[in-house]
Amino acid sequence: MDRARWQRVLTLLPICLALAFSLTAMGSSHWCEGIRRMTKPLCQDLLGGLNCIHFSRANSSPGRRHGDSQAVQYIWETGDDKFIQRRFHAGLWQSCEESLNSTGERCRCFLGIVPTEGQGVLWLSIGAEVLDVFLILTGVIFLGFSVSCYHSGCNWLKVDASVAILMVLAGLLGMVAHMMYTTSFQITVNLGPEDWRPQTWDYGWSYCLAWGSFALCMAVAVATMSRYTAAHAEKPRAQRGGPYPQHNIPQPEASQQVWQAGAAPRSVGQVFVNVPGHHPLGIGGKVSVC
Repeated sequence: MDRARWQRVLTLLPICLALAFSLTAMGSSHWCEGIRRMTKPLCQDLLGGLNCIHFSRANSSPGRRHGDSQAVQYIWETGDDKFIQRRFHAGLWQSCEESLNSTGERCRCFLGIVPTEGQGVLWLSIGAEVLDVFLILTGVIFLGFSVSCYHSGCNWLKVDASVAILMVLAGLLGMVAHMMYTTSFQITVNLGPEDWRPQTWDYGWSYCLAWGSFALCMAVAVATMSRYTAAHAEKPRAQRGGPYPQHNIPQPEASQQVWQAGAAPRSVGQVFVNVPGHHPLGIGGKVSVC
């Protein structure tokens, strides 16, 4: 019983780790990371540094004031100098990018950025992620309760079977959720608003954590199912009392009759041995005993 309990305790650790990975991935916004290329804003002062386009005003006539709308603007940046690159990261709930003054991040809801063609896929991804976390949490509660109540005669075979089924379902739902999010993000990159489309992007650490949770769920499911299969195969063998069944081999009746004939008194001169199907001594089968 103690050995079975410690095996379930060791199984509980990767399940808790998978739950932590899934919750962290869902709450973070680093599923995808990349760089956006945006136009620099206009600035007249030199304090803007390299984050804006510098220009100066010159009056078209001596009689006009400095702030007149008819003033001529001289822009010194040309080509790629007019653009600035900003890093961004996006998750299930929001998308954030660096602000122009590099003092923080500007975030907005990712659902508002996704076009109509990809919103249904994104909602399916979110629903699958929630179910994934719910199944993993159910497996943790069920296995933890079984380990804590081991002295009450828990059926470990049923526990292993239930945990294996929960982990398989959680892993499959997680895989579907990750693939759906990738699809919705690619749709947003191609059809999303112009002020959000990234120039380059790649998967972030949250995406890696989500797939790590999937790998842990499948590994726990395989290990638990293997232990269940081995225990289920050993159960009938233990009931028989050994690794090999004991067969009742019938003894030949002829040998018993000869032994009984030898133990008879010597006054009997002849003993008849009736061997079924064989008559080596002729009809009657007489054997002389000295």
